[in-house]
Amino acid sequence: MKYVVMIFRSLDRTWTDEDQQAVERLMRLEQELAESGELVSSEGLLPPAEGRIVQIRDGAQVVTDGPFGEAKEQLAGFFLIDADDDARAQSIASQVSAAVGDRVELRGTLISAGMPEELR
Repeated sequence: MKYVVMIFRSLDRTWTDEDQQAVERLMRLEQELAESGELVSSEGLLPPAEGRIVQIRDGAQVVTDGPFGEAKEQLAGFFLIDADDDARAQSIASQVSAAVGDRVELRGTLISAGMPEELR
C-alpha cells in the first residue's frame, strides 16, 4: 500500500546547522528506501511564500500568490512510500521523524487503500 509521510516545519524557524544535518539524514534514508524498493518519490517544498493558489471562479482562472495560511507550521516536504503493511509504514515514518527531529504525518493513499472504482 502507498503512504505519504508529510514533513512539517515551523515558519518562524531560521535555517541552522541542525537543519542541514537533518537534510543529510533524510537523503541517506531516501537512498535506503530507494534501494529497498519502498520509495516511490520524495521532495522538499519551497517556502509557502513561493506558492500560489490556483482556482476557477466564474469560469476564469484566478491565481493568488502566497503565503496563505495562518498556521505556524507548513508542509515542507514529503516521502511517498510503498510499504507492505501499516506497521512498516509507521516504522518508515518514525525514521523520517527521527531524521527531522520532529513529528511527521502518515497517511495512506485512496487508490491503494481500495478506493471504489467509481470514484477514481
